[in-house]
Amino acid sequence: MERVTLRIPKQQIEEVEQLVDSGEFPNRSEAIRSAVREMINEQQDGPSEQSGKRTWAKV
Repeated sequence: MERVTLRIPKQQIEEVEQLVDSGEFPNRSEAIRSAVREMINEQQDGPSEQSGKRTWAKV
C-alpha cells in the first residue's frame, strides 16, 4: 500500500472516530479506504442521477 497524506475537516474526523469507536471499522485508515472503495464503485456503476445514488463532489 502507498501512504497518502490528506487534510480532512475536524468534524469529519470526529465522525470517523465514532465509527471506529463503535466497532464498525478497526481504524481510521480502514474507514477511509472503505469510503474510497464505495466512491469508486459508484462512479463505475454509471450516472448517479439515473440510479438514485449520491453524487460525489468533483473538485
